[in-house]
Amino acid sequence: MILGLSRSWSLAGYLIAAIILLPLIAIIAQAFVPDEDVFSHLLNTVLPTYIVNTIVLMLGVCIGSLFIATPAAWLVARCQFPGRKMFQWALLLPLAMPAYVVAYVYTDLLDYAGPVQKALRTWFDWQSPSDYYFPEVRSLAGASVMLALVLFPYIYLLARTAFMEQSSSLQHASRVMGCGPWQSFWRLSLPMARPALAVGASLVAMETVADFATVSYFAVPTLTTAVYDTWLGYGSLSAAAKLSAIMLLVVFSMIGFERFARRKQQLFQKQSASNESTLSRLKGSHAYLATGYCGLLLLFSFVLPFLILLQYAWDYFDASWNSAFWEYSLNSFYIAAIVSVITVLIGIILMFIRRISPRPSDALPSRLASTGYALPGTVLAIGILVPLTMLDFAVNDLYEFLGQPGPGLVFTGSVFILIFAFCIRFSAIAIGSVENSYKRISPSLDMAGISMGLKPKALLWRVHLPLLRKGIFAGLLLVFIECMKELPAALLLRPVGFENLATYVFQFVSDEQLEHGALAAIVIVLVGFVPLIYLNRSLEHEK
Repeated sequence: MILGLSRSWSLAGYLIAAIILLPLIAIIAQAFVPDEDVFSHLLNTVLPTYIVNTIVLMLGVCIGSLFIATPAAWLVARCQFPGRKMFQWALLLPLAMPAYVVAYVYTDLLDYAGPVQKALRTWFDWQSPSDYYFPEVRSLAGASVMLALVLFPYIYLLARTAFMEQSSSLQHASRVMGCGPWQSFWRLSLPMARPALAVGASLVAMETVADFATVSYFAVPTLTTAVYDTWLGYGSLSAAAKLSAIMLLVVFSMIGFERFARRKQQLFQKQSASNESTLSRLKGSHAYLATGYCGLLLLFSFVLPFLILLQYAWDYFDASWNSAFWEYSLNSFYIAAIVSVITVLIGIILMFIRRISPRPSDALPSRLASTGYALPGTVLAIGILVPLTMLDFAVNDLYEFLGQPGPGLVFTGSVFILIFAFCIRFSAIAIGSVENSYKRISPSLDMAGISMGLKPKALLWRVHLPLLRKGIFAGLLLVFIECMKELPAALLLRPVGFENLATYVFQFVSDEQLEHGALAAIVIVLVGFVPLIYLNRSLEHEK
């Protein structure tokens, strides 16, 4: 789309992109600052263990998520069985459950003093741990299982969409050639869905690398916990920046590998996608197995932890329903609301510039601004602390030069730093949502507006914004929920005495007292229901 766009719009786009890239630049710069041998000590002692644990955890969660999500996605997308319509949206619900809450619930159930092992000892008359073997929950393998139970919906959602979009004529052809449903899955559906599975696995891997709470609760040392401990324990920002740079290398290597692996893959389908009439109707034991598999997956990943949370909240309601709960809830809500509005405005501005500018270079800011989501929360926190600390010192030095008392930590000691961090991390979500809506607006509408003499601001206000309503609403919703759940950045950057629901719940988890924070955890989960249901309805509508 070509329109006489002033340079001020382009400069605004590049300025926004530069601000969002600021933490990445700060981490790279800070990583070259001497750290008084702290990093050398870590390198010679525990850093190899951190790296190995991170890679093993990432592979374990990806393989586990693929293993449990792919069959469920194919069953829901290609087969007809009892409960299918419910499982379509219900299998997305684990995304609303914080992983560290699930980890606490299962640790409470499966530990030596938990009800499961107690029952086993009673039934089989075992007297001590030496009489039987039970897998250790608080371990690297346990953390992998907990994260896979929460993160598999990323793969499920993309794989389900890919299976639903596969041509029905190809499915009919496989039937004519004598393939049953299972053979059709292995020989046709699964190979065609590989790009979607690869993207889903890369998302799961990035979320795994970014996870702090679960591995911290299970005492599994990873790069994420190393950044946290190095900054708070050793007080070395430079060493934490070096560790953050290693994490960034791991994250961007995963992204590059995923794109390299799919560089020659192309998929062309000219026939219509599947619908209700083309689904394979499962009967007898096959139908029961499909329902049972999806049901057990939903039970262990969401229903059981949520029911236990409800029991905790009911038993400790009087202790949980207090002024602190309301204060921290309001803190979470108002920060999430502010960040949602700012990020959507960023998305609108960047995508508007990209759409109407005649200069190809003006598409770059929106792409650069989308890299913020790839930064794990702990890495982002270190990247933000560096420039904002320097800015605080500069402001106080200026006041001292003018002979006035300094204002103190204006940026790093207030909620500004949390809002700033969340805006950088979640701008990519808002940009993607607005971009998806822009793709549905015909360029002919822009031409019609230009022919009527509309300037860029009038075109945006009178033509684009009314048509972007759904994308704006989706962006606001998704960013709001992500802000409610974000924990690592909040733990590192929160001002003294400030808590939100995520940090409030995690403190109870760390103290082995989730019962007192169950009500706050339920609020986080219930708020997370809304975008998941909205997302599923949107997919069904598009289908």
